[in-house]
Amino acid sequence: MEYIDIVDEHGIPTGETIERSIAHSKGIRHRTAHIWIVRKINNRYQVLMQKRAMNKESFPGMFDTSSAGHIQAGDEPLESALRELHEELGIQVQPQELEFAGNFRIAYEKEFHGKMFRDNEVAFVYIYSQPVDETKLILQKEELETVEWFDLEETYASCK
Repeated sequence: MEYIDIVDEHGIPTGETIERSIAHSKGIRHRTAHIWIVRKINNRYQVLMQKRAMNKESFPGMFDTSSAGHIQAGDEPLESALRELHEELGIQVQPQELEFAGNFRIAYEKEFHGKMFRDNEVAFVYIYSQPVDETKLILQKEELETVEWFDLEETYASCK
């Protein structure tokens, strides 16, 4: 079982913990760490996106943040971001190589695999802009199928 901290609207732990699956079944607010891997090619920014594994409990087979994961109970956001990058993509970085970009809220309810999934999170977002060769990444197959570079402007425009 994976336990995560219950947090206030700013992402500050309340001192209570909850099992991850219960947080998602009841929509309890918790924290995640998101890492966006970016590069600049021909004066255009690109972002590395991961295609989620088909067995994921939410948005299976869809493209998502470069790397992301729940912040385990008692862990700090940066610590979690470093761990997720290594576990999902095989990238080991130093804390100073990640730039904190801010927080954002995610809240939705949607059915996946025949059951309701209620996500209520405060995401701590980091940017990694060091060179990455996607052909040399070590992908965690339980989490993702593949990665691809996407033009940031095109990705943003398609979300509107």
